Amino acid sequence: MTLKSLKNKKIAFLGLGVENYALIEFLLSKKINCKITVCNLNDPFKTSRGVELKQHNTITWKCGKNYDKNLEKFDIIFRSPGYPPSKLKNIKSKIIGKITTVTSPMQLFFNLCPTKNIIGVTGTKGKGTTSSMITAIIEEHLNKKRLEGKKRDSIASLQNDNVSVFLGGNIGVAPFSFISEIQKDDFVVLELSSFQLEDLETSPHIAIITNFTPEHLSLADPNNPNFHKSMPAYWKAKSNIFLHQNKNNYLIINNKLNSKIKKQSLKSTKINFNKSNLKTPLVGEHNKENIATVVEVAKILKIKNDIIIKAIKKFKGLPHRIELVKEKNNIKFYDDSFATTPESAITALKSFEKNKIILLAGGADKGSDFKQFAKEIKNRVKFLILLEGIGTKKIKAELNKIDFSSQNSQLVHNIKDAVKLAKDKAKSDDIILLSTACASFGMFNNYKERGDLFKKEVLK
Repeated sequence: MTLKSLKNKKIAFLGLGVENYALIEFLLSKKINCKITVCNLNDPFKTSRGVELKQHNTITWKCGKNYDKNLEKFDIIFRSPGYPPSKLKNIKSKIIGKITTVTSPMQLFFNLCPTKNIIGVTGTKGKGTTSSMITAIIEEHLNKKRLEGKKRDSIASLQNDNVSVFLGGNIGVAPFSFISEIQKDDFVVLELSSFQLEDLETSPHIAIITNFTPEHLSLADPNNPNFHKSMPAYWKAKSNIFLHQNKNNYLIINNKLNSKIKKQSLKSTKINFNKSNLKTPLVGEHNKENIATVVEVAKILKIKNDIIIKAIKKFKGLPHRIELVKEKNNIKFYDDSFATTPESAITALKSFEKNKIILLAGGADKGSDFKQFAKEIKNRVKFLILLEGIGTKKIKAELNKIDFSSQNSQLVHNIKDAVKLAKDKAKSDDIILLSTACASFGMFNNYKERGDLFKKEVLK
């Protein structure tokens, strides 16, 4: 699909999320002669994005419970990641022989991106940290070359003195917000969720899969009805990051996942990673894997070891990922609100000394199995503070099965009470850890709000 192919078309934007909004803004800036209709369940004018677009009287709005009905009248539909592609299969126009094209902003970005130097990162967890570290290493390399005033001496795409690197995708920055700035030798690093990948028909030059554990297997976010019906369906979505690669491309994949790709057609060069022992301020064994991934990317780009080491030492991590919030009276407070699955919360628990952890856990259920999480709580946690939610009930049920003492846990109804209780229970050398193993919906709008409220209470 090209920009020219959008001319004189009736285009529906299914959902007004970050990606669709950025694409609409891009099309408006390019003055593409097309008919734009925004289809959105909720009132879009309660958001800043809706208010901004309302100024354009050329846009038609279709909102409310029937927002996704009669979509066959459109020539092209751009699906937001939160909308299930399965609901859009076999949409045909009433005009005989004409088929409505269903695609996504991410697919169009791959089609239009001026550079082919795209690095895509996916995985159940670690993709945001890994994407950010890759960007940081490339920036470190470019900055050093600029200071030295030398020509690039690594791969061809880094020979231009004006090369830049862009970071976007699921990390919260829509690629269409910076596509106009990209030059042909630039680098683009994309964090790609399974929902962005599930109907993608193009793969990046370097594809990375950090890990793969159960996630998004039931409806958790009321504003995003998309989820995967099974683990095979979840893996199938993730696989699109490498399935469309060619012999000149690279797949960097956790060696624990080799069995997953044995039967899949792989045309690119496969590189496995395990763990790195480079010095880092980041906590946890999982970050050793993330760093190992980044090192493999740097090797492909022929970035020197001293730059890799320097960039990793400087990288402080992302918010809400085992983030040290405060240390007082020899008690450390960590925000790991991003741990929305049992597997990621277990990883956080294993990052600290046993029986020194006061854990804040629980919340909305994402179709997870909490059996192993409960065992790790019994084995490692000094006191458990539970937040309300369906997931919390499942955690309690698993804890009851293994005779976890009720005296070592308490249910609270807000984050303020949770932090106060944690402080009361803590002694010198203890760790207060927010790592819920559950989604935030119900008590909070998202994991960021949950983490921010935790930090606010801690810092009082």
